[in-house]
Amino acid sequence: MKPLTTKQQAILSFIQDFMAKHHYPPTYEEIRSGLGLSTKSLVDYHLTALEEAGLIGRDRATPRGLRLMNGDAFSVPLAGSIGASLPTTFYTDLASEALVLTRDIVPEQEGLFALKVRGTSMIDAMVDDGDIVVMKKQSEAKNGDMVAARLIDRDEMTLKYFYLEPNRVRLQPANPTLGPIYTHPTNLEIQGRVVAVIRRVH
Repeated sequence: MKPLTTKQQAILSFIQDFMAKHHYPPTYEEIRSGLGLSTKSLVDYHLTALEEAGLIGRDRATPRGLRLMNGDAFSVPLAGSIGASLPTTFYTDLASEALVLTRDIVPEQEGLFALKVRGTSMIDAMVDDGDIVVMKKQSEAKNGDMVAARLIDRDEMTLKYFYLEPNRVRLQPANPTLGPIYTHPTNLEIQGRVVAVIRRVH
């Protein structure tokens, strides 16, 4: 099964929130209007993908014929945004949102959270501006791990590959136009390791 797109994630979350509030499913028009989509046929396209993923069921004979199939879905907090070019402050503007995942993307486990990527320094690792990275919260990393790292002296976060070298840490981008960041191990806090990437809708 293909990973869900960001738009499909948004539709699934909208259905879940709508049903939690109203105790009945939304119509196609309510989904289209609620998410600002251009046509109901676009809603149908994404609902078909959700149905094929086993996340929803549909009775097309009724206007509110949607139902959730909750067995394979779970949510993680969308904790903010992280810079993937120059280090940036750790954004928290998305902190109230959640990202719905399926277990084929990443196994459900403690300590998962998601961050929206800002910048293109990890483009050769298939992580582009606007993508979402799913992180496993941890404070240590192995060489080659893609991590969210905090530079303590600047109080800034960055998404890079981690390498421990003699007397320093190298934070390596995956973009040939950018150079690595070097810092002392005591100036670095590992916030988490990337375990999955959700590509943005183009």
